[in-house]
Amino acid sequence: VQLQAFGGGLVQAGGSLRLSCAASGRTFSSYGNGMGWFRQAPGKEREFVGYMTWSGGSTFYADSVKGRFTISRDNAKNTLDLQMNSLKPEDTAVYYCAGDPRGDVYYSNSYKYWGQGTKVTVSS
Repeated sequence: VQLQAFGGGLVQAGGSLRLSCAASGRTFSSYGNGMGWFRQAPGKEREFVGYMTWSGGSTFYADSVKGRFTISRDNAKNTLDLQMNSLKPEDTAVYYCAGDPRGDVYYSNSYKYWGQGTKVTVSS
């Protein structure tokens, strides 16, 4: 069971990036009721970015990214994607995907599986 996030990089403020989370060995449906994205900036705690439920494909976002970030699922590629638009310097962080939440999806401690993260740097 392995999750891997990729697609990070350096982008100027106002730009866009698309992150993907790939699962090896299992389909995403095996990861509980849904999957989430989190991020961790240097010196800060890991924070919730967004979440997608497998049933109905509902999505939830942190207020700080709402309207700018979009989570989607690519069944053909077996990836969970995070489209990030209108990026700001404060979006700079390592981004993680996580699966199989056992409690409140807004809390990182709820998740059983984690990818290794991909770094996003937004320059001003």
